[in-house]
Amino acid sequence: MTDTINIVTTEVPGPKSKVAAQQLDSIFDARAVHFVADYAKSSGNYIVDVDGNKYLDVYAQIASIPVGYNNKTLMEAARSPEMISALVNRPAIGNFPAENWMSILRDNLMRAAPKGLDQIFTAHSGSEANELAYKAAFMVHQRRLRGEGVEWTEEEISSCLNNAKPGSPDLAIMSFNNSFHGRGFGSLSTTRSKAVHKLDIPAFNWPKATFPALKYPLEKHAAENAAEEKRCLEEVESLIKTWHSPVAAVIVEPIQSEGGDNHASVAFFQGLRAITKKHNVLLIVDEVQTGFGATGKFWGHDHWDLSSPPDIVTFSKKAQTAGYFFSDSMLRPDKPYRQFNTWMGDAARVILSSAVIGEIFEKKLVEQTARVGAVLYAELEKLASRYPQLIQNLRGKGQGTYIAFDTVSAAPLLKKMKHLGINIGSCGKETIRLRPMLIFEEKHVAPLIEAFEKAFEQ
Repeated sequence: MTDTINIVTTEVPGPKSKVAAQQLDSIFDARAVHFVADYAKSSGNYIVDVDGNKYLDVYAQIASIPVGYNNKTLMEAARSPEMISALVNRPAIGNFPAENWMSILRDNLMRAAPKGLDQIFTAHSGSEANELAYKAAFMVHQRRLRGEGVEWTEEEISSCLNNAKPGSPDLAIMSFNNSFHGRGFGSLSTTRSKAVHKLDIPAFNWPKATFPALKYPLEKHAAENAAEEKRCLEEVESLIKTWHSPVAAVIVEPIQSEGGDNHASVAFFQGLRAITKKHNVLLIVDEVQTGFGATGKFWGHDHWDLSSPPDIVTFSKKAQTAGYFFSDSMLRPDKPYRQFNTWMGDAARVILSSAVIGEIFEKKLVEQTARVGAVLYAELEKLASRYPQLIQNLRGKGQGTYIAFDTVSAAPLLKKMKHLGINIGSCGKETIRLRPMLIFEEKHVAPLIEAFEKAFEQ
């Protein structure tokens, strides 16, 4: 059984969307609006706009919808007494957690914890999760230098209030070219994908390493790709050893998403783990996009078979909440209030995340994503053989539905696909990225492929 392709009956955005966006723009910047959605009519894998157009959604709110629009289990969680209490009384979790906060974390989010990581810090967004991870890395670096139990000096206390040494030390976080880790000041300094994110914003002078630029198909370029990854790892180690300030942590995405859906091999990530361990540098894995099942494993780094787990794993998007997992007790600051804000995340979002986790485990959605992703990749391979100029560097094999390819001109293709009833996204320079929800099924593959065929023929 397959679903049929949806032919959109108006232009995109349609007249009602245009009017609504124009009205919105008078008080809220609406220049990036694709169309205005009617969420009451949206369901499962399909999003509906205010003009009545229905789209198979393989962009999923920038990869953040895990189990479909108006999911019944999530709706029930939203109506629960626990949710109502969390929304109405919104606890300042660090000071006044609700009596059920421990069970909410232990019985839900901790069920999803990466292997080897048994502690959590909750946050509001992916950007904030990474910002907090950087703070944790810096604090543990200085704590190790000071020695466990050694109190802060008066000079450290007074100088930090003037943004001066030694209280405000020169430390760095290393990231990779084409990376995206957020839009806060620290996370933006490690974001290297597009100028639009960074222009006019002061930045920290932190090192940028080269992420491997693999050639496809992988099996035809094995030697070249291995040499490229070896070169990149050597550069990482050189930067750690020679940068003007200590590198406290290296942050990496399992698949660079915003920067063009760039992949590296298992061997590369194992090498990166070995280098960070060798130099006592923390490894932060940014799973904001790849976490919660998108790659056919619950966590993207589960594919790596590491000898020791990452030090910190950040998450957001499909989790419907945010934060980071860790295990080393040193990553808890030496004093309270050092990792702190009023809400420290949002209990309501964690309750919703609990429902998401239940859906994923009970319906075996990670396994479904792996299975359906293999079918989708195979169909795209066939399409690439027919349209080699329009589907280049197809990648994501064995990575669930986390699939992408380069094309001649992404923007016109996205527009055509919307007119054919497919809501889809791009990244990098001219890359089409697929971000279906975890409930995407085999029956949805055919209409997606059919739409690509029609778009390529237009």
